[in-house]
Amino acid sequence: MEETQLTRKTIVRILQGVSQPTLMKFSLNPEEFIIRAGKIINEQKATTVIEQIMYDLLNDTYDSDIFTKNNLGVKSSENSIAVDKHIFDIVVTDSEIERKFARNLDISGEVCVYAKLPPGFTIPTPLGKYNPDWAIAFNEGTMKYVYFIAETKGSMSSLDVREAEEAKIECARKHFARLSGDGIQYDVVSNYEELLGKVMK
Repeated sequence: MEETQLTRKTIVRILQGVSQPTLMKFSLNPEEFIIRAGKIINEQKATTVIEQIMYDLLNDTYDSDIFTKNNLGVKSSENSIAVDKHIFDIVVTDSEIERKFARNLDISGEVCVYAKLPPGFTIPTPLGKYNPDWAIAFNEGTMKYVYFIAETKGSMSSLDVREAEEAKIECARKHFARLSGDGIQYDVVSNYEELLGKVMK
């Protein structure tokens, strides 16, 4: 009940639907069973909510210091690369996929400027805050969309992206769809070529 905020009656109904072999795992490790069952129930609750979720436009804005307040001490490291079109001279990446993506953004003739979005830039979702990876501005006149918010993933197969992450991505799609009148697009891509294909449509 504490994990899921559901009533005892509802939890009993859920557990009655669990197969006997799975339910027997409770006796092996009750604490682990409760934690895992609670997580699965919460993910399913969130998925149900996400199907109906709507975002409203607010007058709230982020200050430009969101990009600087946590980056004043950024120094070169094995996770960073020197760049020209990023809002900083150095971009810190989380993976080789992101490093390759940043390099391609930096040499692209279509890209005007881009930013690795800071951890403070988040979208509220029923599963917690979600932080997209990139904001990209393309040169006007040559592209259909001036702005593009991208999430880079190595693969979008359901085996590689957890259900909770997929749910957050679906929330982000709805969030940015609400803003699409301002020319903002959001999508998930695995590389720069895929991004360019989506933008050039």
